[in-house]
Amino acid sequence: MSGATIDIEERLRQAVDYIPEGLVVFDSDLRLVTSNNRSRDLLALPESLLRPATPLYDIALFLARRGDLGPGDAMSLAAQRVQTLTQSHATVSQRQGAKGQVLEFHAARLPDGGLVISFADVTTRVDAETELAAINQTLEGRVEERTAALVQVNAELEVARAKADAANRDKTRFLAAASHDLLQPLNAARLYTASLVERAGGTGLDDLAHSIEASLTAVEEIMSALLDISRLDSGALRPVPAPFQARDLLKKVAVEFGPLALKKDVALKVIDTAAGAIGDRALIGRVVQNLVSNAIKYTRPGGRVLVGMRRKGARLRLDVIDTGIGFNKDQSGLIFAEFSRLENGARMAQGLGLGLSIVKRLVTALGLTLELDSREGKGSRFSLYLPMGRAPANGAEAAAPGREPASNLIGVRILCVDNEKAILDAMEGLLGGWGCDVRSARSLRDIDKDRLLLGWLPDLVLMDYHLDQTSGLDAIEWLRHNVGGHLPAALVTADRTAAVRALAEERGITVVTKPVKPAALRATISGLAGQGARKRLVAG
Repeated sequence: MSGATIDIEERLRQAVDYIPEGLVVFDSDLRLVTSNNRSRDLLALPESLLRPATPLYDIALFLARRGDLGPGDAMSLAAQRVQTLTQSHATVSQRQGAKGQVLEFHAARLPDGGLVISFADVTTRVDAETELAAINQTLEGRVEERTAALVQVNAELEVARAKADAANRDKTRFLAAASHDLLQPLNAARLYTASLVERAGGTGLDDLAHSIEASLTAVEEIMSALLDISRLDSGALRPVPAPFQARDLLKKVAVEFGPLALKKDVALKVIDTAAGAIGDRALIGRVVQNLVSNAIKYTRPGGRVLVGMRRKGARLRLDVIDTGIGFNKDQSGLIFAEFSRLENGARMAQGLGLGLSIVKRLVTALGLTLELDSREGKGSRFSLYLPMGRAPANGAEAAAPGREPASNLIGVRILCVDNEKAILDAMEGLLGGWGCDVRSARSLRDIDKDRLLLGWLPDLVLMDYHLDQTSGLDAIEWLRHNVGGHLPAALVTADRTAAVRALAEERGITVVTKPVKPAALRATISGLAGQGARKRLVAG
């Protein structure tokens, strides 16, 4: 061994003597290899037991005979102590030292089978813990007294909360039922009005038809807003995040708001993107709908509204930018309050001021960030930040805003199923006006009884969700079994819950919410008709 190595070992041995903990090392035969001075002080061992090659058992036997290990047979206590220190890869234990102090031992096996034991005087810490325990014990009595006083208060609060929860559940159930019952006739009215608007063009009834349509649109917006607020407040609306294509979201904006923008002479530009995002697409879509609707509503004729996305770090920023009336920064808090509208906005458009209140609640529920910037008289920018994700394959191309789908619907065979006759009549009138070959039924039983499928097979089916005998989803499965598994289908429903949408998507069924917007319905029918044609071509 070189002199340099001996010098390093000597320095290491001296350094070990200066650490505040005791340290002893044993070889694989549990014989002492080395120890520091602190271990001798803490254990109060004679020099003879600290010589190299001393067995661990001998040291333990000495401590047992001295009484350090408690009452009992010294040899048994020594053996038990050795087992405690060596039974696992690492152990921690405490015992009383010869001087009455509390020693804490940390033992660990070495890779070669040896054993290293470090120990320290933790008397101060143990005393503090004991004192703290005593204080806690005295506090328990005081806590019990206060607890007894609070129990009665909590019991009263629990009763009050139970009553509030029951009232909230009743309200949620009522609104769920009311939403369906109220939206059904409204849906029929919207379909009738859409047919009237198309047929009244160029006649004296044109203005009247558009006025009726505008009134029904206002009713729909108010009802949808109130129902959304109710579901958010009751906790019934819960986000279900998943990857989705931002393009699909933007395409829906273009189709849904294009006609409104053209009617108001506002240039709506929706910029396509290939980006993918993560979130609840339905709820995020509701946020974007409200933002775009507000932007068009408060932009004067000749103005512009831009909707698009851009990457910002690890997130996507969805911008809705308009050249509308804008507002001052000190008014930003007011625009998100229920039934609160700025003076300029109230003069320009009708409404209850619920749209941005819903946006705020939805953004909070989704855990997202909404940023806004506005200048009075110049316009506004609302920016929604979304987590970036991998876009699912086969996304649809964004449609040009304000234009009906280019596909010709003449001759497309459509089966409509709804338990409301008024809705069927209105749907037949609207689709018939588009040149579609329409047949309708109120149930699967009527389809069979009226022999609607005899010599006539639909290209697609528009199915209500709430049927009398079964659900619309099961009815679609029945039709696919009898007509062909390739049958494209859309579920037309007033139920906007994520659960229904998820069930439909699992079965490859498109969801169209009531009240049905004609532009969105036509786009859906065009897509389904093309989908059916492709599947038949592949099958053939």
